Amino acid sequence: MPTLTWSDDLALDHAQMDATHEEFVALLGAAEAAVAVSREAALAAYEALVEHTVGHFGQEDRWMAATGFAPENCHTFQHAQVLGLMHEVTRLAREQGDFGPLERVLPELGQWFRMHAQSMDAALASHLDQIGFD
Repeated sequence: MPTLTWSDDLALDHAQMDATHEEFVALLGAAEAAVAVSREAALAAYEALVEHTVGHFGQEDRWMAATGFAPENCHTFQHAQVLGLMHEVTRLAREQGDFGPLERVLPELGQWFRMHAQSMDAALASHLDQIGFD
């Protein structure tokens, strides 16, 4: 069973952000399911999640920069930290055949994402709505 499933409590009433978040949740669930199949399936599914997350975080970072939302903010810093971790997990699996970090990071990403979406992303969605940014 996936650590995180899409639900109304994750929705932020920002269509593009919600669609991107729903895709993240689906890819996370697919990666968790793939762990039970094989290492190759797990790595492929995890890499799809990483690829999505690069674009996902990049879009939010661009929105923040374009609207002057908390320059030099902890939101962007947190994105960089999480992506750094995700890339390191990929490297360990690919280069060292160490899949332990990949298996452990998936449920942690689910827990982190719930809090991140309900706090930092909610603030960004509200800001974008207030200024009428489309």
